[in-house]
Amino acid sequence: MIVTEALVAKTAAAVDNSSYTAEFLRVKGQAERGNPAAQHSLGYMYFHGKGVARNEELAVAWYRQAANAGLEHAQYNLGVMYQKGQGVDADLCEAARWYQMAAEKGYAAAQYNLGWLYAKGQGVAQDTEQARFWFSKAAEQGDAGAQNNLAMMYDTGKGVPQDYAQALYWYQKAATQGYARAQFNLALRYDNGHGIDPDPEQAIQWYRKAAEQGYAPAQFNLALRYDKGDGVPQDTRQAIHWYRRAAAQDHVSSHFNLALIYDNGSGVPRNPERAMECYRAAAQLGHAAAQNNLGQRYQHGQDVAADATRAAHWYRQAAEQRFPAAQYHLGLLYEAGEGVPQDTQEAIRWCREAAEQGHARAQFDLGLRYENGQGLPRDLRKALSWYSRAAEQDYAAAQYMLGQLYDRDDGPAPNTVRANHWYRKAAENGHTLSQFTLALRCDSGQGMARDFVQAFHWYLRAAEQGHGRAQLNTGLMFLSGQGVAADAAQAWHWLAQAERQGMPGAVRYLAQAAARLAPAQLAAARAGQELAAA
Repeated sequence: MIVTEALVAKTAAAVDNSSYTAEFLRVKGQAERGNPAAQHSLGYMYFHGKGVARNEELAVAWYRQAANAGLEHAQYNLGVMYQKGQGVDADLCEAARWYQMAAEKGYAAAQYNLGWLYAKGQGVAQDTEQARFWFSKAAEQGDAGAQNNLAMMYDTGKGVPQDYAQALYWYQKAATQGYARAQFNLALRYDNGHGIDPDPEQAIQWYRKAAEQGYAPAQFNLALRYDKGDGVPQDTRQAIHWYRRAAAQDHVSSHFNLALIYDNGSGVPRNPERAMECYRAAAQLGHAAAQNNLGQRYQHGQDVAADATRAAHWYRQAAEQRFPAAQYHLGLLYEAGEGVPQDTQEAIRWCREAAEQGHARAQFDLGLRYENGQGLPRDLRKALSWYSRAAEQDYAAAQYMLGQLYDRDDGPAPNTVRANHWYRKAAENGHTLSQFTLALRCDSGQGMARDFVQAFHWYLRAAEQGHGRAQLNTGLMFLSGQGVAADAAQAWHWLAQAERQGMPGAVRYLAQAAARLAPAQLAAARAGQELAAA
């Protein structure tokens, strides 16, 4: 950050608040007689409107006279005027020239600003070594901003060999002077253990110091701690307090996190109106996740009137920032022609953008398109590739479809063992069809050793999710004692559920199970079934 107008102690002392006009005339007289200190003071008075109407052009004129006389604080202030374009056309080369003169005389603020210009390559060729040199000069004189910047150079290894110990030394120097950015950076070091043992208490202490000075990133980090109960007792109201203070400075993630709190009712009553306000504030500041959330709300009419056009607008804002979920959702709108003209190729384009960034559902959808020739040439190898990418992310539907492709004799790579591998993966993720398919494989020994215990396990898992044939087979295994101890009551229970779904043979086997039950057991089973159905 560039240091602004220097408030030189001798200049400030020369201005008597009770007699501006008289003091102005006195200083003006001395300035006109060639007194450099008075010329600088007169420039200061014109710049701030002290005892005279504010006039930046005259401020520049008087600063220039004092600067030409060699007064370093005038040279510095003239550099600021050139840098900011105040009273003169902005000219970074001139700013650097005047800063250089003052810096060589040991003026710390000029050394700091000159360091920034070298760091950024503004008005001078970018030169990290020169930046470090001038930051060091100012830092050694106690300039907190320069100390912080020098620490950042050591922290990142930019212009100097990376040295966490030196970084910590200069952060501490600046932080103990109350420099908020250094306090925040020091907190991060204690958080991450860069150059120092991690110390959550110290981290929170320095976050708080910077936050209390109004530094938004520190306010956000402190809020996050209270939000999650990380190193401090969980306290949603304190989290909201600090998020709000950061959000008031347009800290975008604070707007978004406030939205999540109000949206989910986390620690406070749910407040959809406030959530929408915060989502919208974050979205307008470019927060892609907030833009995507707004898109979803407008698409589905959640807390707002459904509006596909607005949904498309917000999805597009996030999609153009390469936010994968928004790209996928925008693609779905193009596919359906909701809020945008129906356009299958545009749908595929956005789906591919999301898929290439790792969005599992988009990868799965591309696999389906290639398998079925939907908007794309049919290509089972490409289908296999996209299913594989989604399957590796534990997307159960893709794992099942991958198993199906490996199962096909006309597929790109028939392989029963690999098919069973992916069926098992999907089954473990709760995919009903995969559970039933895997149960059949265990039951018949297809691509694996026959295993009735495993077959029963997977039939039961699928049956519990309402799969009719799995319910029938579970009932049969209880009836025959295959893979599980025989249990006529359990057999009746599952066969009754299969019968409700119209499974062929269920009625006949249900009668067999009923015949094995005592009247009281059968009555209890029927009562339980009726209760479950109700």
